[in-house]
Amino acid sequence: MTTWPILSVTTFLPLVGALIVYLSRGDDEASKRNSRWIALWTTLITFAVSVILVMRFDPGNADFQFVEKSAWLATGITYHMGVDGISLPLVILTTAIMPFCIIASWKAITNRVREYMMAFLILETLMIGTFSALDLVLFYLFFEGGLIPMFLIIGVWGGPRRVYASFKFFLYTLLGSVLMLLAIMALYWNGGTTDIPTLMHTAVPRSLQTWAWLAFFASFAVKMPMWPVHTWLPDAHVEAPTAGSVVLAAILLKMGGYGFLRFSLPMFPLASHDFAPLIFTMSAIAIIYTSLVALMQEDMKKLIAYSSVAHMGFVTMGIFAGTMQGVAGGMFQMISHGIVSGALFLCVGVVYDRLHTREIAAYGGLVNRMPLYALTFMVFTMANVGLPGTSGFVGEFMTLLGTFKVSIPTAFFATTGVILSAAYALWLYRKVVFGALVKPTLTSMKDLTLRECVILFPMIALTILFGVYPKPVLDMSAASVQQLVNNYNTAVTAVKAAALLQ
Repeated sequence: MTTWPILSVTTFLPLVGALIVYLSRGDDEASKRNSRWIALWTTLITFAVSVILVMRFDPGNADFQFVEKSAWLATGITYHMGVDGISLPLVILTTAIMPFCIIASWKAITNRVREYMMAFLILETLMIGTFSALDLVLFYLFFEGGLIPMFLIIGVWGGPRRVYASFKFFLYTLLGSVLMLLAIMALYWNGGTTDIPTLMHTAVPRSLQTWAWLAFFASFAVKMPMWPVHTWLPDAHVEAPTAGSVVLAAILLKMGGYGFLRFSLPMFPLASHDFAPLIFTMSAIAIIYTSLVALMQEDMKKLIAYSSVAHMGFVTMGIFAGTMQGVAGGMFQMISHGIVSGALFLCVGVVYDRLHTREIAAYGGLVNRMPLYALTFMVFTMANVGLPGTSGFVGEFMTLLGTFKVSIPTAFFATTGVILSAAYALWLYRKVVFGALVKPTLTSMKDLTLRECVILFPMIALTILFGVYPKPVLDMSAASVQQLVNNYNTAVTAVKAAALLQ
């Protein structure tokens, strides 16, 4: 058993790195160089510590592990941290993606580098904290705190309409979270505690379940984001710097899915069951509608942003199916989408750094000048489509399988989304990569640099590895998912049995 507080070290190490970046002085160029290297080493060490978490984690144990608990506020609110099979994969995803974000920003960001690196390191602490917190108030602080550095990353280092995009992102997500705060208060008054493991086993009255579920749903649906509250995402992605888009797509969107798994299903099982048809409808609309909208995009980032909404539709559909395959598939899809969508935004960043435009029409015939880039982009495009042999296929197939058991029409409509995703992804690839190299601006395009290969090749390896051998991810979460599904089904069955007796 680990004696040192490994989870707190993993969570707050980036914050220490941010402090060191702040204290690093020097002339302008030396300060920029120091900030980059400190940020990179901090994220790499954080990742190394999180790997120790994985090595010491017992996948057969469904309970929370590496638990740390100490008194914090007088009203019974505690500093309580721990991870299980649902949160640990997301912690690892966060720590693994961050070094790539720092390397991707190495040459792209040249102004206010110190502040930029600090914002990313503080954001990493808040994201890890969100997935590790076992107290509702602590969770809320981490969950909401992540808004501030992301708001600054988009608003300070973003594109021409960055202020509009950052305020839209901030206001949308804050509005949903205010309702969640009210629900947290209601749960505290009902259960007398904000301790998440205790509340999971505390009976919540049926009427409160409905209202609390809707309040939590308001926050998580915006964060995912689900249709129709998804409109902030394309604007945020288009204006954010490349690394900002990567973090937003790979990790911040997953907070919504994590919230559904951590709170909605275990704490409000009856409300989750009652509202499942609503979720199925919204997910099916999201998958089809945003795929059709993606077909009409002229901006590469906007197209990938809309595809993210469609892929998150598979996650919500799988989670609320309440079946083992659906929930496990939703969990896997979040990890897979984190890798694939993050890599796609990095691929857009590669060509944007060379030509400073994201317009699809500005490109064409890149395979003639950038064969290595064309190969890399193809792997991630195929994974985005859900080609068998890539990680994208496993998550989509499992969510569809789990949903088919519960709602055949939902699974049918969601499957049409798979066809539409092939249409927009392959259209994008054909426009950018194939065709004749006729545009004079493209003739001097250089292929992937060593730095870009260092970022993209590990992601290719993971995409193919998890497509062929998904066992490591599925095994890590299996026991926790099984326990969640069993508790959910037990609660729903008990209510149905009671209704029959009346």
